[in-house]
Amino acid sequence: MYVIRLADGTLRVPQSLASEDGRLIGNAYVEVEPGEPGYDEWLQESLTEEEAAERQRRWAEENDDLEREFLAFKADQDGD
Repeated sequence: MYVIRLADGTLRVPQSLASEDGRLIGNAYVEVEPGEPGYDEWLQESLTEEEAAERQRRWAEENDDLEREFLAFKADQDGD
């Protein structure tokens, strides 16, 4: 999940909620507006919605190659 910078400057920051024993309950985004605590730190690593979509698209494309390599490796291992 990425910190997303909206056109009006608002940041959508990923946040996870876990139970007391550490199990993940859920993931969500919280909105942080300019001037709120933590905004400047999150701003440094934020991406526009378009940049985030491009990274996800590239990751999916590159993942296809990685998956093919893994499946070929697994087939070699299963054949031994």
